[in-house]
Amino acid sequence: MSDKIVFIGVLASSNSIQDLKAFRGYLCIENGVITGVGANETFEDLKGKGKFDDFQIQYLEPNQFLMPGFVDCHTHAPQFPNIGLGLDRPLLEWLDKYTFPLESRYKDVEFAAKVYDRVVQRLLQNGTTTACYFGTLHKEGSLELAKSAIKHKQRALVGKVSMNIKNDAGYYNATRKELNETEEFVQCILHYKNELVQPVVTPRFAVSCDTELMSGLSQIARKYDCHIQSHISENRKEIEHVLKYFSGYQTYSEVYDRSGILTKKCIMAHAVYLSEKEMEVFARKGVSVAHCPASNTRLRSGLCPVRKLLNNNVVVGLGTDVSGGDSASILDAVRRTMDVSTHLEFQGNPEHAINWREAFYLATLGGSHSVESGS
Repeated sequence: MSDKIVFIGVLASSNSIQDLKAFRGYLCIENGVITGVGANETFEDLKGKGKFDDFQIQYLEPNQFLMPGFVDCHTHAPQFPNIGLGLDRPLLEWLDKYTFPLESRYKDVEFAAKVYDRVVQRLLQNGTTTACYFGTLHKEGSLELAKSAIKHKQRALVGKVSMNIKNDAGYYNATRKELNETEEFVQCILHYKNELVQPVVTPRFAVSCDTELMSGLSQIARKYDCHIQSHISENRKEIEHVLKYFSGYQTYSEVYDRSGILTKKCIMAHAVYLSEKEMEVFARKGVSVAHCPASNTRLRSGLCPVRKLLNNNVVVGLGTDVSGGDSASILDAVRRTMDVSTHLEFQGNPEHAINWREAFYLATLGGSHSVESGS
């Protein structure tokens, strides 16, 4: 493809959750950067003045349109080999039986590189130009994920997962080792000096991290001014487990907040059962939610009230959450977001349904606001 290209045809994008703009016009790209957008009349005027003499001009077909790339705010790159497997079990059982054993394999750097290269290409083929990834406990393996994103020019936040609470699979690290390797991982990503790929500090969730680890990780995120991501309130038994383990805390959010994790650069997946008080905390601190309708349904976790989150001024984007989610397509997440919100309306929650314009926004600009928060 030419270093200079201008597309002519229908352009569609969201200005806000209520305003989807579609028009016939042009989009100009120079060396991979959008340098101009406008109406057909403007294009013809500029063309007549010789503006595009050294550009490749690409006319879209009548059945084509150009839109922003999808943003996947939450997916687990190492879990792609397990897509569709083990959806007969609730979250915590599913992790122990299927997920942790698979993720343990990524200590093999060659295996990690092979899988991650395919994952990045698959997401790009699905139209996902930006992704927020969970890796595994393994520093070197997770660096292969960043290298794949750089190789294929995908914009990505890449995280090395952190866990220090013992589990039956033996998949965890000692606290000091975990903090040291996370900081080294962040430094390595920053050393690549690639404007498309950045590190994201990644405590898996409060079920697998104690307060010492979470506080240490939040300090690393602040030190390097990078994003932080985790899971919250995905499943009722998960919430019960967290509040039992962290006695003296009133809510799941409080566990994270006291550890310094809830900031304007924080992305929390799921948030199915947040109280209004927790939503207020999210809105005030600028925490974003990655809504994952496929995995919430497949793992029988619950129906996330996205409309209620939005009404409480919480930033929301969409996530595929592979492999709890059984599709790597954000277009599938768009459809399921509409379905779940309609089901909530059927259950007596008036005006909870998300329409297609709003879902398009969540998949593009809403997701962009999530991964750009605090930047």
